[in-house]
Amino acid sequence: MKQVVQNYKSGELAVLDVPVPGCKPGGVLVRSAYSLISTGTELMKVSEAGMSMVGKARSRPDQVAKVMQSVAVNGLPATYRKVMGKLDSYTPLGYSLCGVVEQVGAGIDDVKVGDLVACAGNEHALHAELNWVPKNLYTPVPDGLAPQHAAFGTVGSIALQGVRQGEPQLGEVALVIGLGLIGQLVVQLLTAAGVRVVGADPDPARCELAERLGAAACGDPGSAAVEGAVAELAGGHGVDHVFLAAGGGSNQPVELAARLARDRGRVVDIGKCRLDLPWNAYYEKELDVRFSRSYGPGRYDPEYELEGRDYPIGYVRWTERRNLACFLDLLARGRVDVEPLVSHIAEFDDAVETYRRLKDGDLKAVAVLFRYAGGAPAETPEAPAVAVPAVPEVRRGDRASAPVRPAGAPVRLAFVGAGNYATSMLLPHLARREGVTLSTVVTTTALSAANAQRKFGFAQATTDLDAVLGDPAVDAVFVVTRHSSHAELTRRALLAGKAVFVEKPLALTEDELAGVLAAVEESGNDRLQVGFNRRFAPLLREARSRFGARTGPASLRYLVNAGRLQHGSWYLQQGTEGSRFAGEGGHFIDTASWLLGADPVSVYAVAPAGNEDLQVVLGYPDGSTATLGYVTTGAPGFPKETLDLLADGKVLKLDDFVRASVYGRKRWVSSRLPKARDKGQSNELAAFVKAVRTGGPMPVPLESLVATTAATLAVQAALAGGAPVSLARPR
Repeated sequence: MKQVVQNYKSGELAVLDVPVPGCKPGGVLVRSAYSLISTGTELMKVSEAGMSMVGKARSRPDQVAKVMQSVAVNGLPATYRKVMGKLDSYTPLGYSLCGVVEQVGAGIDDVKVGDLVACAGNEHALHAELNWVPKNLYTPVPDGLAPQHAAFGTVGSIALQGVRQGEPQLGEVALVIGLGLIGQLVVQLLTAAGVRVVGADPDPARCELAERLGAAACGDPGSAAVEGAVAELAGGHGVDHVFLAAGGGSNQPVELAARLARDRGRVVDIGKCRLDLPWNAYYEKELDVRFSRSYGPGRYDPEYELEGRDYPIGYVRWTERRNLACFLDLLARGRVDVEPLVSHIAEFDDAVETYRRLKDGDLKAVAVLFRYAGGAPAETPEAPAVAVPAVPEVRRGDRASAPVRPAGAPVRLAFVGAGNYATSMLLPHLARREGVTLSTVVTTTALSAANAQRKFGFAQATTDLDAVLGDPAVDAVFVVTRHSSHAELTRRALLAGKAVFVEKPLALTEDELAGVLAAVEESGNDRLQVGFNRRFAPLLREARSRFGARTGPASLRYLVNAGRLQHGSWYLQQGTEGSRFAGEGGHFIDTASWLLGADPVSVYAVAPAGNEDLQVVLGYPDGSTATLGYVTTGAPGFPKETLDLLADGKVLKLDDFVRASVYGRKRWVSSRLPKARDKGQSNELAAFVKAVRTGGPMPVPLESLVATTAATLAVQAALAGGAPVSLARPR
């Protein structure tokens, strides 16, 4: 089997072939499905291994003291050989995983072969294809909990034990310093316990994530925002608890804890940070300093961990194993959500490269999982969600080439539909564009067709769609009708060999989307564009250019103040026209995906009862997230669309397409307000017409249009199931 190992002397990381561990009595042999990289503890080990010998000594003074003691007892030569022998050997990494029981040892009767279990221990839950795990370090995974989420069991237990050490009570206020993996879990656990939480971390993306997961407010530890939030929530008395979940050599966390804790408050150390306690500050408030020892009672006790001797529940309510089971239960009941913490899932074979990217900062992550081939159970438990297929694959069949057009010949366009959007946002740009001929307008009523013909100069007006689709003189068809007809009209136009511009949405159901793709495969015609215009907006494009390339995951926040619809609007006819978000949500998903340079791989959505407000969280392959707030209950005078993109110490801000700014080493702000909001329709139409005229590629790849549509449809499934929906195709 394969296992991740590290040589602490040289710093070398490798995936080695090692023997399969035997299944001893008192435990089970587990085949890994997912294992979690602790981006704090493990990366600290990886970084230390790359240091010089002096650097290693400075980073581990406790070990230096042991070496000096050994020199005094055993002499320098013997100690040197012992230390070098230990350093120059491979050591394992990992301590949190989920897998399937492959073999049951003697004395085990609580699980059977094929069961899904979560496992803990830096000697038993390693980054390896197979692990032997003793009884008190595994627990069965509740039905419905996905294995990649159950792999968080150990770090969840660490966070849970830390919270227990603080003994929080309903209504209290806590400060969590350090919003890495453990800190994010502590925030959620405290929130679930009825505690109001303030977070402190220098990373704005982690602060935003913690607020999304329940924190009342978060900010940089040195900012006034944290002190202001504490003063407001605690009524000026200071917080009841401070949880130190930070690492590193700074003494700032313990000093901040003293300053913001109330009289006789508790300070709980969970992480590994510097603890030079300022004596006067801690003495004057008589602060109660507590330590949290890893996963809970039983840790470091070989009789508990290796021999399976449990502690009586009447004396020790929460042991390592009971903490592990409790955390999985919280996950299964939705009281804690780890999906937003998953920045990246790597194949186990790519372990060395993944560690390198983490160490070098190429991969910025809160949590990273290894996925193992063949490690998933035969029937993977699923969260109680409505099943949504992966993003449909685009098959083009025998590719139909774009028709060859005579040089200088105008592009001949037909419009199906001439409603308000077509006549106000599309046709004015096309009517005055050189090299374009408006050939035919098709509507269901003769009058609306005649009005469009008169106003925009169409050569013909008709109600006969077949006549347009069968006209060889028409190069492209615009579908600008009600939402329920988009997919069918697009399908027919593609089969007729026309280039198609369809306003959003492309489809309202999975079957409709499948029908469009079947037409592409049957005809070989993939000349399709959906009216996702915002990616073509000049102001947003300039801001994106000023922001520059990214090296790490990004956090994007997009607020759409959609407002209420007027009574009688056909958008309210959800039975036939789909939900409002299904109709226009693709606009915002496409914009986010364009800014992040990828298509979403997961969708999670929540909505309050009684209105159409939505909060949608999109996950992307590189660990980036986009949080889309679609709100109908906001103030009418507030801007409709505001967007913030944060990554690599930079921020892009868009204010309703009238002003944009980028904050980085230098600040850029759009120089003047435009005369009108340009959301990109003119540029989008120019790009489409050019593609039709030249036979070049469509402005947006078909795969991206399909991915955006699938993500939009997945929002309803996520709402119905109350769980994230994966859009990744099966491997």
